[in-house]
Amino acid sequence: MKNFLFTTLALLLLTFLSTCDRAHEHQEGDGHDHDLPKKEMAADDHDHAEGDDHDENHDDHGAEGGHDDHGDEGIHLTTEQIETMDIRFGDFSQMKINGYLSATATLGLPPNAYAAVSARAAGFIRNARNYVEGDYVKRGAVIAILENPEFIEHQRQYLETSAELVFLKQELDRQETLINANAGILREVQRLRSQVAAKTANVKGIQQRLQYLGIKTDELTPDNITQRITLFAPRSGYITSISLHDGLYVEPSTELMEIIDEDHLHLELDVFERDVAKLEKGQRVTYQIPALGSQRYEAEVHVIGKEFDAENKTVRVHAHLKGDQPKFIRDLFAEARIWLTDQTVQALPEAAVLRDGESSYVFIAPTQRSGDEVEFEKLLVKPGATDDGYTAVELLNPLPKGMQIVTEGAYYVYAQSQAGELEHEH
Repeated sequence: MKNFLFTTLALLLLTFLSTCDRAHEHQEGDGHDHDLPKKEMAADDHDHAEGDDHDENHDDHGAEGGHDDHGDEGIHLTTEQIETMDIRFGDFSQMKINGYLSATATLGLPPNAYAAVSARAAGFIRNARNYVEGDYVKRGAVIAILENPEFIEHQRQYLETSAELVFLKQELDRQETLINANAGILREVQRLRSQVAAKTANVKGIQQRLQYLGIKTDELTPDNITQRITLFAPRSGYITSISLHDGLYVEPSTELMEIIDEDHLHLELDVFERDVAKLEKGQRVTYQIPALGSQRYEAEVHVIGKEFDAENKTVRVHAHLKGDQPKFIRDLFAEARIWLTDQTVQALPEAAVLRDGESSYVFIAPTQRSGDEVEFEKLLVKPGATDDGYTAVELLNPLPKGMQIVTEGAYYVYAQSQAGELEHEH
C-alpha cells in the first residue's frame, strides 16, 4: 500500500515538472518576444500621432493655399466652352410687357350659325348626294330628291281649283253686265262674288303650299305634274352631322344634316371669379388650340357674361376672332390669355429665366474676368408676364456690383451645374 502511494505521488510530481518545462520553453525559446507587441504598439501609436499631425498640417495647408474644386459653390466654364455654347451676357431691357389673365376656352358659334336641314314634307329620299361630315356646301346646292305621290294630288287640286276660279270670274262678269242692263238678278251676282272669293282663297292656299315645297305654280301645267321635289342646302357652311341615304322615309321633323356657318365663329372663355374685375370690353386675347398645334391666334373681348357659375367659380366671356382663324371643331379645348394694360418693366429673354420647383433664377457672372475660367452664380428672381419672347423679371436680391446676367445659353450653364453635381457625388 505504501509502495502504491509513493508511486502515485512520484508520477504526479513528474507530470507537474514536465508541464512547467514546456511552458518555460514556449516563453523563452520559441523565437517570439512577448514584450515586443507592446513596444511595437507604442511605436505605431507614436507614428500614427505624428502622421495625424502631418495630415492636419497638410489640411491646414490645403485650406490656406490649395484649391479644392469640390468645395467651390460656383459653376465653372472655360472661355472656350462659353464660345462653343454661344453663351452671351447682358443686362435687363426696359420694355412694355402686358400682364395677362389665363383662361380656358372653347370655339363656339351663336345659335343662329347652326342650320338643321330637314324635308319640307314626308316622303322617300332619292338620289342623295355623297356628302360626308366636314364637307363644305354652298347655299342652294342640291342635297337629295324627295318623292311622295301626295305631291301629285296637291298639283291636281291647284290646277282644278284655278280652272274653277276662272269659270266663276267669267260668270260673275256676265251677271254684273246683266245687272248694269237691269236684266240680271242681284242675288245671283252676290252668290257668284262669294264663290269667287272662296275659290280665290283656296287657290292661293294651294299655291303657297306648292311654292313651299319648291314647285313653281306659274309654270305648272297638266303635262308637268311631278311626284318629286328637290331638297336644297338652306345656307353655306360645313356639315357637322348627316343621316341621309336613298330609300329613307323622312318627315318634316327628321333632321337630315346639320350645317354650321363659320362666319360667326367666336371664342367662349371661362374666367375665374378673382379676375373678373380686371376684364374690360376690347381687351386683346391670344389663344392656341393644343390639338391643332402651337400656332397662336387673336381675338377681342366683346361681351362679359352676367351669370356666375357657382360650381366652377367662373364667368363666361365672349370674344370675337380677329385675323386668321383655326379650323372649327365643336367643343375643342383652347388655352387663352386675356392681356391687360401695357406697362414698362425690366425684362429678360424668356430662356434666360430658369425654374426649379417653386423658385426661379438667372445665372450671373463677373463683368471683368481674368484667366481662362469663368465662375457663374445663381440669382433668385420673381418672373412676371411673358410676351413676345421676353419675361418681366423682379429681383429678390440686388444684382451684385460688377456682375452681368446670362441672357442667352442659360440652359447650358444649368446643364454644366448638373454635371458638376453628379461628378461631386461620384
